[in-house]
Amino acid sequence: MQSILFILNEAPYGSERVYNGLRLAAALCERAAIQIRIFLMADSVGCAKSGQTVPSGHYNVEQMLAKLLRHNVQIGLCGSCMDARGIRDEELMEGTRRSSMNQLGDWTVEAQKVLVS
Repeated sequence: MQSILFILNEAPYGSERVYNGLRLAAALCERAAIQIRIFLMADSVGCAKSGQTVPSGHYNVEQMLAKLLRHNVQIGLCGSCMDARGIRDEELMEGTRRSSMNQLGDWTVEAQKVLVS
């Protein structure tokens, strides 16, 4: 099975870097025998905060992550980045989890491809 790791750093809204990274991850989920993992760092840890409300007609990163979770995508968040932004574990959407640089290191070594945005 091919393994692809996405490392996202940008804020969930403001630019389209996270949006496009999640779109690509979703497209890859449709293919057989591909394992997708997503690691959220820096401002992208806000992507996994539950209860997001966005203006009508605007994309919703929480909903995009929920779709990926339904495809068994693993989503880890940098714990230090969460702490720096005051995001508590109980604020995270179900299926995402606090992680660490050690976990990111393991995922990086295991991945055949690493995409950073």
